[in-house]
Amino acid sequence: MQGCLDALDGTYINVRVPIADAPRYRNIKGHITTNTLAVCDPHLRFVYVLPGWEGSAGDSRILRDAISRPLELKVPKECYYLCDNANANAEGFVTPYKGVRYHLKELGFGTHAPQTPDELFNLRHTKARNKIKQSFAVLKMRLGILRSASFYPIEVQTGLIITYFLLHNFICGQMEVDPIEAELDNQDDDETEMEHEQPVGDHINSMEPSASWNKKMDDLARAMWVERNNM
Repeated sequence: MQGCLDALDGTYINVRVPIADAPRYRNIKGHITTNTLAVCDPHLRFVYVLPGWEGSAGDSRILRDAISRPLELKVPKECYYLCDNANANAEGFVTPYKGVRYHLKELGFGTHAPQTPDELFNLRHTKARNKIKQSFAVLKMRLGILRSASFYPIEVQTGLIITYFLLHNFICGQMEVDPIEAELDNQDDDETEMEHEQPVGDHINSMEPSASWNKKMDDLARAMWVERNNM
């Protein structure tokens, strides 16, 4: 995907908070968590992490905060991150088409193959975003401490979360073959590599849906469709 930087998503991490704060940290599943926004690269290493938001906070609210704070998530003009439909399709952030199936196989024909450009787009979008899901899975399988809340104050727990992400990156950089990653790869060996580019130029500092960005997504879908049919 030309112009694609990385995939981003949020993940819930269990925390312990005072009873008075519990409603703010209760997520949609009823668990007391922090909602942590993260971005990973194609090698499952995290290049941006924003922990500390309450579990009740929506992904779009956290993402808006991420691009507006002093040490913001940098989104160069004409580039974009892949995200899910919890966020708006806006400049710098590309979501799947809503109401369009995407659990399909790209090759072959019949009901299991994409029949339209938007179906093909959703298929490739989902495969590319699989990296961030895989990163979270490896992180939590490797560091079991993330599956249970600690007794430290929430500020300390937030700092520890950052440390765990950094430790994950260090381990990834030291291991030629990661058995946890290999196990997940064996479960899903049908994936799409995204084009990884370094952020440069002017950055996006707002997140507003626009007709021009919807058109860009349509153009990407049509280009994929033409390329696939010409193969």
